Amino acid sequence: MSVIIPVVMAGGSGSRLWPMSRTHYPKQFLSLTSDVTMLQETVLRLNNIEHAPVSLICNEEHRFLVAEQLRQHSIPHSGIILEPFGRNTAPAVALAALRAIEKEEDPTLLVLAADHLIEQCDEFTRAIEYAQPLVSQGKLVTFGIVPTKPETGYGYIQRGEESELDHAYQVSAFVEKPSLEVARDYVHSRNYYWNSGMFMFKASRYLEELEAFRPDILAAVKEAYEGSRCDLDFIRLNESAFEKCPDESIDYAVMENTHDAVVVPLDAGWSDVGSWSSLWEVSKKDLNENAIRGDVVLENSQRCYINAPERLVAVVGVEDLVIVDTKDAVLVAHRDKVQNVKNIVADLKKENRTEFQHHREVYRPWGKHDHIAEGNRYHVKKVCVKPGQKTAMQLHYHRSEHWIVVSGTAKVYKGDATHTISENESIYIPIGVEHCFENPGKVPLEIIEVRTGGYLEEDDIVRILDEDEGY
Repeated sequence: MSVIIPVVMAGGSGSRLWPMSRTHYPKQFLSLTSDVTMLQETVLRLNNIEHAPVSLICNEEHRFLVAEQLRQHSIPHSGIILEPFGRNTAPAVALAALRAIEKEEDPTLLVLAADHLIEQCDEFTRAIEYAQPLVSQGKLVTFGIVPTKPETGYGYIQRGEESELDHAYQVSAFVEKPSLEVARDYVHSRNYYWNSGMFMFKASRYLEELEAFRPDILAAVKEAYEGSRCDLDFIRLNESAFEKCPDESIDYAVMENTHDAVVVPLDAGWSDVGSWSSLWEVSKKDLNENAIRGDVVLENSQRCYINAPERLVAVVGVEDLVIVDTKDAVLVAHRDKVQNVKNIVADLKKENRTEFQHHREVYRPWGKHDHIAEGNRYHVKKVCVKPGQKTAMQLHYHRSEHWIVVSGTAKVYKGDATHTISENESIYIPIGVEHCFENPGKVPLEIIEVRTGGYLEEDDIVRILDEDEGY
C-alpha cells in the first residue's frame, strides 16, 4: 500500500465559539476538550497509524500559531501551505496533492479538519484500516459519522449498495442540511450518515477527478503552486494566481460527481464542536450536569457550560446557560440559543470593534503581548519574549516608549547603540528613534511597556526589517 500523508486543514474562524474563538485565534488553536489544542489533538491521534510527516494548510495570518503548536509537541511535518485567500476545501486539497506527489510516488492522502473531536481513537484507526484497500482500488473514500440523534446542522451521506469489501458502502447521494422532521427520518432509516468532511484517496485519483469535473480549479491551483516559494517551514503561493481560483468544496467539486465515491461508517464519538452547546454535550459533567473549566463556584445551578480561565466566576440559581469569560469579553447565553452568537460577532465587526478579531493577549512569532491599561495619552502592555527571539527594528512618529524589565535580561538596540538591561532596570525610547529588543537569555523575558503620546494605535509603526519579525 502507498504511503499515507495526513493533510490537516487548519483554516477557518470559528465565530460560533466567540469569545474564545476569534478571527486571529480560532478554535483549532484552543484547548477546548483536553489539555492540548484541537490542532494538536488532530495530529497526535495519528500516532497509531503509520504515516509520513503531516502536511498542513492554513491562512497566512495563522502561520506562526500552526508552527509553534507543532513545535510544542515536536511534531514533524512536510511543510505548511499558506493560503493568501480562503478558497474552500477543493483547492486546498489540490495544493496538498500536488505537493505530496512531489514528495512521494502517488501517496494516499488522509484529509482531516484541525478542529474536530474524536473520542475513540481506536475506532478512528480501524476505519482508516478499512479504507486503505478501497483507496488501493482507486476509490475516493469519505468517512460518514453514525448519527446519534436527528441533527439539522450537518449535511448527510446516503449510503447505497454494500461495497465488495466489508465495512463500506457506495455513496448514493450527498444531502444538504435537512429539516428536523427529515433528519428524524434519516436517523430512523439507518441509511444515512453525518458528513464529517474527512476523506482518504490517492493523490493522483483526486487530481484526475478534479480535472474531469472542475478543470478551472485545477488549472488555477497548478499555476499558484508552480509559482510558489519556500520560506522556512512555509510554502507561499503565487497570490495573483490563487486569487483567481474558484471557491468550492470537495463535496461539490468532486465527491458528488465521481462514480467512485465510497463511505466508511465511523462511530467514534465524533463532534465538530461547532457551538457552545455541542461542547457542553461532549464535556465531562458534574452531578447537576454542569460542564466546568476554570475557577468556578456553583450554587443551585443545572445543565450549564461555564469556562472561566482568567478569574473566579460565581453562578447562582440558573439553568441551561453558557457562560464564557475572557480577559476582554464575557458571553452569557441560553444553551438553546448559542447558534446566534455569530450574530453578535457580525455586529462587532460592523461596529469596527476589535473584540471579534483578536484577544487582549496577542501572540507573535517571538512571544506575546497583553494589554493591561490605557488612558487618554498612555497605553500599558506586558510583553513576553521567548529565549533567543527578537522583535523587529522599528520606529514611531507619534509615541515614545518606556520599557521596564520585570523578569530576564533584555538586549536593546536603540539608534546606533546597544544596551543590556536586567530586572528592575528600564530604558526610554524617544519618538522617531529606531529600536528593537532581544532576549539573549535562557528564560522568558518579561517587559512592561508604557506608551505615551497623542496617537497610540498599532498602525503608528515603521518596520525597518522583515514584517514577520515584529509586532
